[in-house]
Amino acid sequence: MKIGVLFFGVLKDLLGRSGETVDLPEGARVREVFIHYAREAPRFEAMVPSLAISVNQEYSGPDRALREGDEVALLPPVSGGSAEGGKVPGKVPGEVPGEAPGELPGEVRIVRERIDTEAVVARLQRPADGAVVIFDGVVRDNTRGRRTLYLDYEAYETMALKHMEALAAEARARFGVRAASIVHRLGRLEIGQTSVLIVVAAAHRGVAFEASRWIIDTLKKTVPIWKKEYFEDGAVWADGEAFPEEIRLPGGTAGERPAS
Repeated sequence: MKIGVLFFGVLKDLLGRSGETVDLPEGARVREVFIHYAREAPRFEAMVPSLAISVNQEYSGPDRALREGDEVALLPPVSGGSAEGGKVPGKVPGEVPGEAPGELPGEVRIVRERIDTEAVVARLQRPADGAVVIFDGVVRDNTRGRRTLYLDYEAYETMALKHMEALAAEARARFGVRAASIVHRLGRLEIGQTSVLIVVAAAHRGVAFEASRWIIDTLKKTVPIWKKEYFEDGAVWADGEAFPEEIRLPGGTAGERPAS
């Protein structure tokens, strides 16, 4: 059976391509995709414990059975993390209690043009809001003592958008905020430009701050977006923290052999 396989970030550089179609036996499982690429690139096997995998844009474990036409993505750690990440978003919740039918819950977008913070805030804010918290993530001019020239962001766009929408919905339900907008930019970003904007509106500031912090921390650990940092002496994919345990692959997957 034919399976589509996608590579991102450092894996794309390691394997020299962004995707391909592979033939696997009927009934093959996710782990056999890893076995396939471990044979091709020995360095790949050493990376397995830090990787995650998705099947048809949903995080998956190594024992999932594959079907003809499935889209498998091999995912290195995403663009950044923090010591206080959140739970991986699951099913998108329904409306937040007290949310008026048809009330704008916020916008979730992936863009390639400049992010207009004032416009995003203006579209979200309502007279009933007592607080609007803005997180504006900007490109800085240095990383670990090296001068940064610019950044280049890429994403598994359809999956990233789906998980960003789930984050916004879960934030509304979890913290009781009225609305949350998340906008992430891809492509080349210069120093000082906005890479990600999060705007949370609520009746009270406490929950707005909490929701904003939770969204950015969780996004940076779980949403498939990567950044490449360009310096005067070269370029590297930014190191990301390991995926949360519930979506990270167990170590040793690639080294196992399928049952005969």
